[in-house]
Amino acid sequence: MWVSPEEVLLAGALWITERANPYFILQKRKGHGGEGGGLAGLLVGTLDVVLDSSARMAPYRILYQTPDSLSYWIIAHATSRKEITEHWEWLEHNMLQTLSIFENENDITTFVKGKVQGIIAEYNKNHDVKEDDDTDKFKEASSKFRKLFGMPDEEKLVNYYSCSYWKGKVPRQGWLYLSINHLCFYSYLLGKEVKLVVRWADITQLEKSATLLLPDGIKVSTRSHEHVFSVFLNINETFKLAEQLANIAMRQLLDNKGFEEDRSLPKLKKKSPTKVSALKRDLDARAKSERYRALFRLPKDEKLDGHTDCTLWTPFSKTHILGQMFVSTNYICFTSKEEMQCSLIIPLREVTIVEKADSSNVLPSPVSISTKNRMTFLFANLKDRDFLVQRISDFLQQTPSKTCLERELTGSLNSSDDEVYGSLLSSSPQHSLSSEGERTFNLNDSSVPTASQALMTMYRRRSPEDFNPKLAKEFLKEQAWKNHFTEFGQGVCMYRTEKTKELVLKGIPEGMRGDLWLLFSGAINEMATHPGYYEDLVERSMGKYNLATEEIERDLHRSLPEHPAFQNEIGIAALRRVLTAYAFRNPNIGYCQAMNIVTSVLLLYAKEEEAFWLLVALCERMLPDYYNTRVVGALVDQGVFEELAREYVPELYDCMQDLGVISTISLSWFLTLFLSVMPFESAVVVVDCFFFDGIKVIFQLALAVLHANIHQLLGCKDDGEAMTVLGRYLDNVTNKDSTLPPIQHLHSLLTDNGEPHPEVDIFKLVRNSYEKFGSIRADVIEQMRFKQRLRVIQTIEDTTKRNVVRTIVTETAFGIDELEELFVLFKAEHLTSCYWGGSSNPTERHDPSLPYLEQYRIDAEQFKGLFKLLFPWANGAHSDPLAVRLFRLLDHNGDAFINFREFINGLGVLCHGDLTEKLKLLYKMHVLPEVTSEQEEPDSAFEATQYFFEDMTPETSMSQDAKNRSEKDDGFVRVTFKTEKVKKLNAPDYRHYLKLWNQDSKSKTERTKDLPKLNQTQFIELCKTLYSMFSEDPAEQQLYHATATVTSLLLEMGEVGKLFCATRRDHQCGDRDPELSEDEEEPSPALQDIKLDDASPKSAMLTSDDEAKDDTSVSSYSVLSAGSHEPDDNNKLRCEDIADDTVLVRSDEGDEDKKKKKKNCHAEPGADEDWAITFEQFLASVLTEQALVLYFEKPADMSARITNAKNVRQVGRKALLSVSDYEISLSG
Repeated sequence: MWVSPEEVLLAGALWITERANPYFILQKRKGHGGEGGGLAGLLVGTLDVVLDSSARMAPYRILYQTPDSLSYWIIAHATSRKEITEHWEWLEHNMLQTLSIFENENDITTFVKGKVQGIIAEYNKNHDVKEDDDTDKFKEASSKFRKLFGMPDEEKLVNYYSCSYWKGKVPRQGWLYLSINHLCFYSYLLGKEVKLVVRWADITQLEKSATLLLPDGIKVSTRSHEHVFSVFLNINETFKLAEQLANIAMRQLLDNKGFEEDRSLPKLKKKSPTKVSALKRDLDARAKSERYRALFRLPKDEKLDGHTDCTLWTPFSKTHILGQMFVSTNYICFTSKEEMQCSLIIPLREVTIVEKADSSNVLPSPVSISTKNRMTFLFANLKDRDFLVQRISDFLQQTPSKTCLERELTGSLNSSDDEVYGSLLSSSPQHSLSSEGERTFNLNDSSVPTASQALMTMYRRRSPEDFNPKLAKEFLKEQAWKNHFTEFGQGVCMYRTEKTKELVLKGIPEGMRGDLWLLFSGAINEMATHPGYYEDLVERSMGKYNLATEEIERDLHRSLPEHPAFQNEIGIAALRRVLTAYAFRNPNIGYCQAMNIVTSVLLLYAKEEEAFWLLVALCERMLPDYYNTRVVGALVDQGVFEELAREYVPELYDCMQDLGVISTISLSWFLTLFLSVMPFESAVVVVDCFFFDGIKVIFQLALAVLHANIHQLLGCKDDGEAMTVLGRYLDNVTNKDSTLPPIQHLHSLLTDNGEPHPEVDIFKLVRNSYEKFGSIRADVIEQMRFKQRLRVIQTIEDTTKRNVVRTIVTETAFGIDELEELFVLFKAEHLTSCYWGGSSNPTERHDPSLPYLEQYRIDAEQFKGLFKLLFPWANGAHSDPLAVRLFRLLDHNGDAFINFREFINGLGVLCHGDLTEKLKLLYKMHVLPEVTSEQEEPDSAFEATQYFFEDMTPETSMSQDAKNRSEKDDGFVRVTFKTEKVKKLNAPDYRHYLKLWNQDSKSKTERTKDLPKLNQTQFIELCKTLYSMFSEDPAEQQLYHATATVTSLLLEMGEVGKLFCATRRDHQCGDRDPELSEDEEEPSPALQDIKLDDASPKSAMLTSDDEAKDDTSVSSYSVLSAGSHEPDDNNKLRCEDIADDTVLVRSDEGDEDKKKKKKNCHAEPGADEDWAITFEQFLASVLTEQALVLYFEKPADMSARITNAKNVRQVGRKALLSVSDYEISLSG
């Protein structure tokens, strides 16, 4: 490529001159390629790799020089000889004569520089080259990365690092390249080259390793290999980036959420000396934003803009607290350097004034921020105060000015004692409803009352003897919280300190629980910024049914059935609405068991809309991936819990592992936050702490329970006994401060005929867990989660592979090992297309919620690649048309995708089928109608929507109004739970798969005589296919002659067949109404089974004369066909042997008569309706030629094809340039 001229001091150092003239020199870098250079070349090549100069030094370059000067300017460089030669020849043809005219050297230099810069500007203009943020050095490294590893332009390099790779016992110094989808390593030392390519999606373990020899190393493990890298300049940065990229890959395997670059990042300064790419900056920004959101419980889409050190004046302690201010699009947050000393969240929607205060020695560079609730926050010691204030002001202008419907805490938290006691004394639901009013949603039964308040306030029954002491204690708790609000503020802008934590550990009052849950979880922010969202979602979702709503209906009456709030329709209806609304909001989760229990408790203490947003915070932020179809998040935290148990209760860990108890208890404890294993009044205290402190509370409490029962568990002999010990302990965890009436705990009461277990106070248990295990930090938990997430997701992928293989191993002749290898290749093709694009969306091909066989699917373009590598009939340039035909045949449901079973069915016939099966497959591939532009697939978005919104009675059809409404609603939320694109069938459920299995069983009993006949155009295409299949076979000539013989025989059979139907056809043309003749003929069931539709528009099976003439797939043979053919000898197709070539020709006489007959009989242009052959005729004809029989009976070496396919896939989808000197065989 041409480059802006740069002066070079030593033109001959480390370079070899290959061409020269008075003005230009073409040079090659020493050590590049396998020729010449000697020891000096090896040393130069090694230094280039080790010192990263190879990223900046292309192997070829052109220098400009003047005859009487020692100054040189580089004007072009290239990575291949071909490219640099083109530049050299252009210079010789266009520049040399012009330069000879100049007399002054300075004029020559000025002209050359201007010309080169003009060429660069013209190239950028013509190719629409856009300026990006990457530095020149990084662009060169990225180009080298794609060159070395054969990666396409779509594969983006993120960063590269110098390190050593331990291959055996020998370290190889080189460069580690980290791209979006791959980890790659390259080393070139003294002629020895090492290349390594690992997909992030294949990594099972990524961790820092430390040994005596390698104090700082990174170990990367896959299913079959371990790779160790060491000697990093910055191992922490490298590991964090690798960890982040592996996380992206795992997320893609889990739920199809691939990586999309953030284009909103600020531009990098010009000529930055750093090599950081725009992608690296993007990923760094994402990581910081994730930590920021987790720290302050902010919505998922909040992006951190920046942070700075500062001090915050705290009126409650009259001191300035040192900490950090964080500014994002919608929030200003603060956290102290000392943990839990003070934290603060200020939504910009609450801010009224931001102003710079007067500086002083005590308060340098202060900024004052005032809010709507009359609180003022004073920040000082800000380094760049002016910029910060301007930035906040910009964000304030973007904040919507409309009043958000945020729930105000003042109403419930500042209510008078009489109001509190009044609500507590409310003895009947009717009394509460009459005082509060009703809020009606769109329900099936509009007479069902709806809960307009927390259910707990509607169902409180107090016995007189319990009233005074317990309610008095509850009153004292409420007073303590009110005093806290007075001192530290209230609402979302409240100062959160260690005192706040102490109050939470003592228990949140019943009347304040819902409001404080909203506050601590961050759900209050999402509810405030989405007014009306829940009501709209309820209105759209109620009355609509799918698999998730069926599961919800089944579990409604199992949700806290012992509580009076869920013993009538008010509580059940509220629970139904919240769960259904969330299932519609997040179809990837839909509904999972245990969500009903948690949501029931949320509804007891919060209004419906509040409970919905609490559920959103729970499922999407605080317990990520817990409630998807495979409870991945719970399995990940189960692994984290095992690691914590090994560290904190080591004497118990081995025993628990032997008993297999940890996996059992962790799922039941974590999924329901102890609500299903503890008495209700005790479990809600756990929920209080969870919303305040996050998942660490659950881990701490689980460890405390194990530690409290350590001696009993060590004496257990089996898992049943251990579960009995833990169950009895949790059953006796009590909350003596609870003002609730005793509710029977339905957790199975486990007894061992021993003494009654002593009661355990929940507040003492919680405080004990903080004292003994409070050192567990959230960032450590996240690090452990990453490690376990790799293991869990790869285990799920392995399980998927085993289940798929187990399902189809009885249906095919392939062995288990072969099927596993083929599945890996099938999945790899899917992933490659996800990485580098394809003709369809990745989410349409991979849906983890589907049954195992349907999770990975490929489209026609992907199938072409696998066809060339694995299928015996693949033959060079002629493979694609045959692959498309086979793909359409295997695509039984017509959705433009095939799953692994369909793929194996096709491959199995070609590799293990007998002669008849292979010929039948070939025959059926050509019976299918051709695909033309006229046959466009119908829009199926409405079909998918209709499936989801269908009524329970299948006979009920949707009215036009309903259709219009569903189409209109598509813009709101996609309500189908299956993300695959629906073409001809609705979104699959179990009934769909039963139908498919039934069809599969029917297809096995298909009889030969049921196959439809092959018409003339289809026969010609079959002949083309046969000729193209043999073009590179050793017995090519024998196969061609055999094919010519078979073709002649079949042509004669077709012509004979015409004689029997010619009279009937003439009679039909004379007697029938032409407009009705086609409509009256119905295709046979056999035709429908093979997807042949004779009534398809203009029969897309036909090829034009021009297409036939241009077709090169017949090798040394030509097949010509046009028009229909009479039984007359002059017009009959003939097969003539001319030397070694066979040409199918026909006479052109009688065109006018044929046109008239076609017009009268509605014949399709270019084809003879009466000409046809059957499969029996085709089979019998092939059996007459021994060469064809041997070809189709030839066994296929599948293991060799699989090995070759794996090698090709390892190199990469884009082949290395064959002319390049970089092609050095892998060695060492």
